[in-house]
Amino acid sequence: MKFIKKLLILIVLIVVACGAWVWSGAYNIGADAPHWALTKKVISVLRDRSIATRADEVKVPDNLDDPALLAEGAAHYHEMCTGCHLAPGMGDTEIRQGLYPKPPNLTHFAPDPAEAFWIIKHGIKMTAMPAWGKTHDDQKIWAMVAYLQKQPHMSVERYRQLYAAGDAAEAGEHDHAGPAHASTGSSAAAAATAATQVPVPAHADTSAVPASPAGSASAPAPAGSAGA
Repeated sequence: MKFIKKLLILIVLIVVACGAWVWSGAYNIGADAPHWALTKKVISVLRDRSIATRADEVKVPDNLDDPALLAEGAAHYHEMCTGCHLAPGMGDTEIRQGLYPKPPNLTHFAPDPAEAFWIIKHGIKMTAMPAWGKTHDDQKIWAMVAYLQKQPHMSVERYRQLYAAGDAAEAGEHDHAGPAHASTGSSAAAAATAATQVPVPAHADTSAVPASPAGSASAPAPAGSAGA
């Protein structure tokens, strides 16, 4: 009984001490002050296990190689994700350099499809990765996941072809001018297919950085893990 009483007192003292430390403002919340090694490890394990557990319930569709889906995903990625997660031909951006934790560079690896879908849809707390599911339906999110599977081995020229085709397809979907709509939509779909099949010329310029609307030095996003 005495042991339990002492244990309870100890727990109360620890809680009070932690509360006092939090209230004191001693902890530096600035993004330019890295976590302690132990804090970083605990957060990493918590994040990875949380995502993996929920991704187990995600059913991956079997059409991730569909040309139109890839083009749509490239267009969305180009619009929302490149500032944080980069794209073929891009160097580091100003926004990436100021983020902590730094978003993963998704030109270097293809994320697990189920985990990528869950992260894009739900975001990650205490990072720059937003929950795109609040503004994008599952089909659009799967399009981005499909694109991410191809990006690591993609040239700058192929990337440009894909997001241009995706933009054209989206413009066709929003064109409600009767017969003109049907013509535009058909052309856009054909462009999406062609974008995944046209070989990249050997002399193609791969040094240029594709433009991106996100706040970057030369040109989103994610969540990644911080920000896509």
